[in-house]
Amino acid sequence: MARRPSLLDDEEFAAICVRLDAGGSDRDDLRAATKHTLALLQAKAPGSSVEVRVPPFAAVQVIAGQRHTRGTPPAVVETDPATWIALARGRLTWADASVRASGERSNLSDFLPLTDA
Repeated sequence: MARRPSLLDDEEFAAICVRLDAGGSDRDDLRAATKHTLALLQAKAPGSSVEVRVPPFAAVQVIAGQRHTRGTPPAVVETDPATWIALARGRLTWADASVRASGERSNLSDFLPLTDA
C-alpha cells in the first residue's frame, strides 16, 4: 500500500511558495509542495472514488463514493506538478488548467483552492 502524502508545517510550505513564486524552486520543492497539497485534498475530500495523479511525485485517492482496489479507477485526474500546485494555491482555475480528467466526480473545482499560501 502506498504511503499517504504528509503535510508540511506552515512556515516550510510558505518558504516553498516564496521560491515557487520567485522562480527559484527546485525538484525537491515541487515534490514537497505536491505531496503537501495532495494531503490537503485528502483531508478536505476523503474517500477513494477518484484517483488524483501528479507524476512523478504522488497519487492519492479522494472523494467519497465507490471504492476501487485494482486496475484503473472509474475516475482519474492527472496533471503535472506545476499545474497541480497552481490549482491547489488558487493561482489557476480548473477551467483554465491543463488537466486530464475522466469519469464521474473528476471535476475537482468544488474542492479548490486548498490553500491561500
